[in-house]
Amino acid sequence: MASEQRVSMTVRNSSASRAGEVFTTFLKLGLTSFGGPIAHLGYFRDELVMRRKWIDEARYGEIVALCQFLPGPASSQVGFCMGLLCGGPLGALAAWAAFTLPSAILLVLFAYGAASAGGPVEAAILHGLKLVAVAVVAQAVFGMARSLTPDRTRAGIALVAVFIVTFLASAIGQVAAIAVGAVAGLILCRRAGAGQVGHLSVPISRRFGAGCLVVFFALLVVMPLWASASGSADVHLFDAFYRSGALVFGGGHVVLPLLKAEIVDKGWLSNDVFLAGYGAAQAVPGPLFTFAAYLGAAIGQVTGDLASAAVALIAIFLPGLLLVTGVLPFWEVVRRREDAQAAMRGANAAVVGILGAALYYPVWTSAVLSPTDFVLVLAGFLGLTMWKLPPWIIVIALPLAVLGIDFI
Repeated sequence: MASEQRVSMTVRNSSASRAGEVFTTFLKLGLTSFGGPIAHLGYFRDELVMRRKWIDEARYGEIVALCQFLPGPASSQVGFCMGLLCGGPLGALAAWAAFTLPSAILLVLFAYGAASAGGPVEAAILHGLKLVAVAVVAQAVFGMARSLTPDRTRAGIALVAVFIVTFLASAIGQVAAIAVGAVAGLILCRRAGAGQVGHLSVPISRRFGAGCLVVFFALLVVMPLWASASGSADVHLFDAFYRSGALVFGGGHVVLPLLKAEIVDKGWLSNDVFLAGYGAAQAVPGPLFTFAAYLGAAIGQVTGDLASAAVALIAIFLPGLLLVTGVLPFWEVVRRREDAQAAMRGANAAVVGILGAALYYPVWTSAVLSPTDFVLVLAGFLGLTMWKLPPWIIVIALPLAVLGIDFI
């Protein structure tokens, strides 16, 4: 009995220690990952694949493709999956909390008037952070292209994906590109890397995954009915943000019109307050979905409900996390099939194309506005790829360089 207790205690301590490591790793990412969801995938790759080697490039590409294909905030779902795979359910919650809370807290403070934006200094810093995003995404595209498009066939699939997302400039384009890549891989990539699938240990059962999928759909159906019947402000708030999070493909920017319809059009907040928070969300690290915390806090000031920020934040992330938790245990079984491996090789190549297209628009076009910007981006890219500098150094260096150039 004593021996069993010691073993149990060791397992619990090991799990807690692993979750603690996941938390500190993602806290660093949550404090330094500027630039939006595509840039976040670059930060994750650099920290988790290249530096810590928690997962290999191919497995990381699979997770990215899977999360891009599901509704919800793709970068947060990828981070949640990485926490789950590396630290179990406790690690998944640690990864989500550490990556999400820094920006959520900053935006709640902004809603209560404890932060300000505007002026030449803030504009220069924001511009420098946009240049950081260009360098980080370029590094991710460069590294993933070498690993996931090593032959002409997969390079061609990536190029087709670029065309698709360029001419279907919406979340539908991203989903279509991955679907086309998977079909092309199924047809053209059966022999490429055959038999080289690794084990993706998912520490949750298929029964638990199925339960998460049931909860996802049940909340989508029940919450509107409950909100109408109860008349509770918190239930209405949860319902509005849950539906927005459940119905969005393609990341944070795509959720903007859904939230506007739920918040501004219903008269909960003015358009000016809404847009002020959206602007502030561009200047903080971490996922753009934390814009919900700002909206909840702003609504709470009107209604006197201090819990509104937490309700909104949890509600908008919950559907995406339920979906990826529900799908992942079944994915481990599916991915071992030879046809699934071929499809994922094509889908991974399509992910490289999606990242490549995003590198140009909106990442490059919104940031690189002068020859000086180009030089700074090139310096950041070389710092990451050739000199192997950690991203946080680039996060500090480029905004300081922009500040220095602007005020000389």
